[in-house]
Amino acid sequence: MQFMSSLSSRLANRVQLTSDGHRPYVEAVENEFGSEVDFALLVKMYGNDNPNSGKKRAVCICSQTQIVTGNPNRKFISTSLIERQNLTMRMGIRRFTRKTNAFSKKIENHEYSVALHFLHYNFVRVHQTLRVTPAMQIGLAEPVSSLEELAMLLDQKKAA
Repeated sequence: MQFMSSLSSRLANRVQLTSDGHRPYVEAVENEFGSEVDFALLVKMYGNDNPNSGKKRAVCICSQTQIVTGNPNRKFISTSLIERQNLTMRMGIRRFTRKTNAFSKKIENHEYSVALHFLHYNFVRVHQTLRVTPAMQIGLAEPVSSLEELAMLLDQKKAA
């Protein structure tokens, strides 16, 4: 809820959101945006595509879209971007992987780990497809060569 409140107060234009059918997401969007958002659900159904194969791996066999509020463009109703972001985060932050020596039970350590991951991913890591960092691509930041340099910038801001 706090994230949605923070997000809704920062947006200048109407946005389109897509969520899976998880009820807390739907309630959070409705509470914070009301009818001031183009909001759709994309619910995927999973099953065994070949029951005779002996494998128990579930695959997406179909999906349904549902318009919740506004007039979302059906062409952009997708959860692929956030699913990719979640995979990148899970693969990049070993602290989330149980049975590794980096796993932590303290929520503060997870918070710091996520913050550090997003800082590196968006402000330091040069992406192959962009040839710059995402922050540079949208004009949000100047080139940053390392996490150390980024930490120094944060220290300078804190001192000021």
